[in-house]
Amino acid sequence: MSTTPSMVVLIERKKRGEALTASELQWICHGYLEGEIPDYQVAAWLMAVRWRGMTGAETLALTDALVGSGRTLEWPADQPVVDKHSTGGVGDKTSIVLVPLLAAAGITFVKMSGRGLGHTGGTIDKLEAIPGLETDLDLDRLRRQVERIGCALVSQNQSLAPADGALYALRDVTATVDSEPLIASSVMSKKLAAGARAIVLDVKFGRGAFMANEEEAEALAATMVAIGKGAGRKVRAVLSPMDEPLGQAVGNALEVREAIDVLHGGGPADVRELTLVLGSHLMVLIGCAATLGDARSALAQLLGSGVGAAKLEELIQVQGGDSRVVADPDLLPPAPHVEVFESPQDGWLERVDARLIAQAALELGAGRRRKGDAVDPRTGVRLVVKGGRRIAAGEPLAEMHAASEDASRAALETLSQAFRWSDCPVHPFPQAHRIIEG
Repeated sequence: MSTTPSMVVLIERKKRGEALTASELQWICHGYLEGEIPDYQVAAWLMAVRWRGMTGAETLALTDALVGSGRTLEWPADQPVVDKHSTGGVGDKTSIVLVPLLAAAGITFVKMSGRGLGHTGGTIDKLEAIPGLETDLDLDRLRRQVERIGCALVSQNQSLAPADGALYALRDVTATVDSEPLIASSVMSKKLAAGARAIVLDVKFGRGAFMANEEEAEALAATMVAIGKGAGRKVRAVLSPMDEPLGQAVGNALEVREAIDVLHGGGPADVRELTLVLGSHLMVLIGCAATLGDARSALAQLLGSGVGAAKLEELIQVQGGDSRVVADPDLLPPAPHVEVFESPQDGWLERVDARLIAQAALELGAGRRRKGDAVDPRTGVRLVVKGGRRIAAGEPLAEMHAASEDASRAALETLSQAFRWSDCPVHPFPQAHRIIEG
């Protein structure tokens, strides 16, 4: 008598809200990856998961099944690797700062990132604004680079957790992306497969984030932390607001320039702050600092010393890029047309809507509406001011970096709607961070 599961039976069980076993989930992942289970059956199972959810044990088992579908990276015990994940935001360039900064502190950092889609920017798109930089490294080259310079910032490798890539492509066309256990297992499977021993998760919420409110972000963070701890890793999540863009730059070359500014000890205060928060938690998790205060002090000194910028130069050079951009950001590709958007009124600027700024940048060419679309690394929006200030009519609010005057004009209406006004005094938008440790 055959013990092979029936996909119809497993769909029925999940439709009733029952938990599947680890072996059943492994069978689904393997069967779908090998083409033995058709799209329509896996799509039905995904929709059942979307509506019925998963238990904690089931979510961990699915993550293990995704990890086991491909290769995994193992690192020496005396070279523990750290990693960081962001759930996506507007203007979030912290990985470009954090990876070289922690590597300069002697911490091995392997970061695999994705491309942007819709209103959220992708770290790989930003990095590829640097002339010549390669992000698609095979695992052998990745290992050699990490052994040589202690860090890598590359695109996600298709041989790690390949079942996750297959399932995500199906989720994308079946309206099942927004499922907490599916999101959590997808994110954590790639982190675990890459061999990270300590992971910090930047879970964003608000107008410019995938999670609309803090409660949803907290639930997702708790699930991912539980997966990591269940797999024997040290994990902590930081909840960070994303109602206004992070920093002032939204757009690929513009954001690289801003990240370089931060590594030289300058840049926007909110980017520096989030970098220090995330980096401090990683240092404590990996055992390189006794307290968050000690870690923060050490990282703040490194930001001012220039060693992080030097490590970024090294990373760019090893990955085939023009490392001179770190000393001279003007070597990054400039937009042919820059237009200043001025305030149409006197008043208190309450906030700058992150999603609308991202939409304006998308219309300028800085993002993609569909997978496979090309991005123009030169384009985007640079904010001159953010919420919490009294503004005079005619004062500059933002710059549009566009491929042409026509493109700038087309994005103007969206950009103008992003500035929210108040008749009474307002305070800057709060940037407090909450920690989820499980």
